Amino acid sequence: MRILITGVTGQLGAALVAALTPFGDVVRADRSYLDLTKPESLHGVLDRVNPSLIVNPAAYTAVDRAEQEPALAFLVNAESPRALGQWAAKAQVPIIHFSTDYVFDGSGNTPWDEDAPQRPLSVYGRSKALGENYLKAAAPPLLIIRTSWLFSAAGRNFLRTIARLACEKDELRIVSDQIGAPTSAAQVADAVREMVTRRTRDLPAAFLEANGAVHAASDGQTSWHGFGAAICNGLRDRGMRLAVKSVVPIASRDYPTAAMRPLYSKLNTDRIKRVFGVGFGSWQSALDIELNRLVPTIKQSQ
Repeated sequence: MRILITGVTGQLGAALVAALTPFGDVVRADRSYLDLTKPESLHGVLDRVNPSLIVNPAAYTAVDRAEQEPALAFLVNAESPRALGQWAAKAQVPIIHFSTDYVFDGSGNTPWDEDAPQRPLSVYGRSKALGENYLKAAAPPLLIIRTSWLFSAAGRNFLRTIARLACEKDELRIVSDQIGAPTSAAQVADAVREMVTRRTRDLPAAFLEANGAVHAASDGQTSWHGFGAAICNGLRDRGMRLAVKSVVPIASRDYPTAAMRPLYSKLNTDRIKRVFGVGFGSWQSALDIELNRLVPTIKQSQ
């Protein structure tokens, strides 16, 4: 397979490259190669590459800045996926597109099913929801994979932010009323590898069986505060000397942000397990793996 992967400099894109490279001819499409701010240019690039599978984790992910840059967010998260989907539909090439829990409003306390109604609260969420809808309208062989609370030992994410702040501050105040499942980029990438390698010959049929969408997230749930406290404890367990002495739970209203966040982001992963036979370990196990990768790099830089 010739697999075109977008957003390869991001945490999920990099993990997907590592997971899929042994199983195909991977085309690493960073922004200089495939510019999602210029959707009109994408068909020409795809014509030249002629991939047999498109994997699109690239996105505008600056949730708060999107409130001030809605045009750019919709260009990257909606218009470019539409262009990718139109090309894939014409060529009948399967496309895996990544989306987010932010397409839901976070109400209630029941894990979100794939077919739950979209009710995004933010510009970012609306742009991702529209990207999903444009892709569905284009009607290529499509699988939307929604995930949530992504983290990794590499890139910009909550794990690395908390690890840095824990070395600098004696107190961390972290929101405790937003609930979800921290999910490592490696977990998601490994799941995609299993899905693609198990169903290589009938990916379009598998996508139809999944009704075009699945959720990929760790087992279990916690709050951002619980996740932050677990990170600090994990750092100490690995011999890190931290400045932080207390991790204080606060309400969302005490940490105002430009964009509204969903309060309950736990995703139901039954469908991906049923259709593709892919399971996920606990978020705690995923955190242990990423901390084991992260801590040596921190110690080397100190």
